[in-house]
Amino acid sequence: MDRSRPLARRPLVALLTATALAATGTTALASAARAADADLVRNGGFEAGLDGWSCTAGTTVNAPVHNGSSALRATPAGADNARCSQTVTVRPDSQYTLSGHVRGSYVYLGASGTGTTDVSTWAQSAPDWQRLTTTFRTGPSTTRVTVYTHGWYGTGAYHADDISLVGPGGETGQPPAPPTGLKTGTVTSTSVALSWSPVAGATGYAVYRDGTKVRTVNGTSATVTGLSPSTAYAFQVAAVNDAGESARSATVTATTTAPDSGGDSGLPPHALVGYLHASFANGSGYTRLADVPDSWDVIDLAFGEPTTVTSGDIRFDRCPASECPGVESDAEFKAAIKAKQAAGKKVLISIGGQNGQVQLTTTAARDMFVTSVSKIIDEYGLDGLDIDFEGHSLSLNADDTDFRNPKTPVIVNLISALKTLKAKYGDGFVLTMAPETFFVQLGYQYYGTGKWGGQDPRAGAYLPVIHALRDDLTLLHVQDYNSGPIMGLDNQYHSMGGADFHIAMTDMLLTGFPVAGDANNVFPPLRADQVAIGMPATPNAGNGHVSPAEVTKALDCLTKRTNCGSYATHGTWPGLRGLMTWSINWDRFGGWEFQRTFDGYFG
Repeated sequence: MDRSRPLARRPLVALLTATALAATGTTALASAARAADADLVRNGGFEAGLDGWSCTAGTTVNAPVHNGSSALRATPAGADNARCSQTVTVRPDSQYTLSGHVRGSYVYLGASGTGTTDVSTWAQSAPDWQRLTTTFRTGPSTTRVTVYTHGWYGTGAYHADDISLVGPGGETGQPPAPPTGLKTGTVTSTSVALSWSPVAGATGYAVYRDGTKVRTVNGTSATVTGLSPSTAYAFQVAAVNDAGESARSATVTATTTAPDSGGDSGLPPHALVGYLHASFANGSGYTRLADVPDSWDVIDLAFGEPTTVTSGDIRFDRCPASECPGVESDAEFKAAIKAKQAAGKKVLISIGGQNGQVQLTTTAARDMFVTSVSKIIDEYGLDGLDIDFEGHSLSLNADDTDFRNPKTPVIVNLISALKTLKAKYGDGFVLTMAPETFFVQLGYQYYGTGKWGGQDPRAGAYLPVIHALRDDLTLLHVQDYNSGPIMGLDNQYHSMGGADFHIAMTDMLLTGFPVAGDANNVFPPLRADQVAIGMPATPNAGNGHVSPAEVTKALDCLTKRTNCGSYATHGTWPGLRGLMTWSINWDRFGGWEFQRTFDGYFG
């Protein structure tokens, strides 16, 4: 009813009736207006874990809590303020009240994207629960606002609970219906094609593999890539619009085909990889190449190092007799390489290591890298190259936010150099990488300096290199040692010292993961035959050594899905390539325990 129009002259009874109806209408409209003010935050009490929230370093705990059974606990680090955020739908030109209960040092609560003035409030010190509240009005065209909480860099954990945003709800509509007709198409050793029927009102579709979202597409078909050969996968699809995501479709399954022949550079189905101290000595003692047992399938000569950090000029200087008693001559060393190759082994030059910082900041350094590495490979007749860049060799510029399209010169030039070497030596060229967890799995939480800056620019910096070379990469063996706690796909932190760490870290490589928590920016999984687990051979070799029993648990879980413990993997990978260790020298020092564990498991 248009209440601005005057009433016409009518009989008294009719007028009284109309007045009564008008009064009733007024009451109904007032009730509707009051009902429109609602709490718009989803899971503001964190009773459903982190559902609805995007957190860089958060988890839920059962104590302390302000209300209910759960609360948020988030831990800032030196380069991260532990921000948790949620985007909600609002109405333009409307008033809202944001509130929440917090405790800890330096806890912030705020709203951004308001269309007017973004607001925040904070507590410098809250030893017990303290309520924070602030208000704002949305702009004339604002329909979505992000609410957030965060701490301050390196000040310790904070807690938050019962976060609410009260005001009129936006016009969200309804999520679309679940897709139907999901079916598989072409299946290869590393990919599965999917298609489904269109859904009315859908603006896109989310593709799930084994329960994990791996892609979003606009059309009604997608090809899921980066799969492992001879492995069964389950797929579902959900329809998406501005109101949210539908329930998932019925599940279809597909088993990838056997791996293509000739694509693995002649490695056995399960390989043992080790580093041989060829250019230096330490407490493990020198081991002659000819004395390396036949169990070792890939022998990485450690290390080739640059003349200066940015020169790109790599030199391989063998350990002198004064430092390494019993070292063989160059002729004996080269003869041992040929003998190993005749026995089916691969001998590589490993570039970098702890002391060999390599930064290809210019194209001149890139070209020198290619020339100098080629010279080493040719002089010794090697099978390929291992990239063991550590420390500050790789980092990302502030504007480099997409691992699929890197911009940073040290990243771009390294990719170009490796592609040039692969093209020069052909399909038989063995290319391996040994990054630390900081440069790979940490990318699940952090990537470079981050959206708001302040993060370590090295976080996840290997991801663009791995991704660009994934079709040329023979093996990735991340160093699951000398590592801090890393968050796994279960959103829990995992620490060195047991099978759990190796299971969680390897599952991330074989499942894929959203980079910096962005579901639309997923690092695709590697094939199982491209992955080996990196472990120290002895307690002397590095932090994170585990016993043979824990090695066996990790292999059982990843290849058979048994003996898994608390971490649930997202698949089973009998084609997992094997194990890498630092180092052959340390394993000899320890009585060949690591080698015997591998031989006992894989035969």
